[in-house]
Amino acid sequence: MIEYATREDILRLSSNMRLTEQASVRKAAEERDPNGATFLSHSSKDQELVVGAVALLAEHGASVYIDKKDPALPPYTSTETAIGLKKRIRKSRNFVLLASENSKDSRWVPWELGIADQAKNLFRVAILPTVESQQDKGWTKWEYLGLYRRIVWGDLKGYDDSVWMVLDQRTKKAVELSRWLKI
Repeated sequence: MIEYATREDILRLSSNMRLTEQASVRKAAEERDPNGATFLSHSSKDQELVVGAVALLAEHGASVYIDKKDPALPPYTSTETAIGLKKRIRKSRNFVLLASENSKDSRWVPWELGIADQAKNLFRVAILPTVESQQDKGWTKWEYLGLYRRIVWGDLKGYDDSVWMVLDQRTKKAVELSRWLKI
């Protein structure tokens, strides 16, 4: 059975860390060079989920970059911000969208996803859907999200236990998350 991560699942990943460790994880992702890293796109309304998402990806071998507080970007939204984000997305190895109901209201999330779509092979773009509950998946069917692979939890052929995997919903083929990050 395939399951999306719930907000509670992602929050639990960071709640197991001390506050100083959470701050350290966030700071490292904010200061990391995006070259070869996994770019984590997220809505500013989902800040409480960022550390858990970074932890999940890092546990599977990713070096995660987030653009919040990037000292090379202007402190305000501008053309320079857009140009800087485009460069960082292109330099990154993979692109993961931490998606929630808040994503559709963000001015930047759909734009960043569009840049990643254009700049990367679709294989290098994945959505990490976070739902309130396993029954509340309506927003995950937004038409444009159907193009991209999803990071999900479940049973994968060749593994004895459930794993985090990257699933292509159209072909029903999946690869374990650690493998996807290395390919």
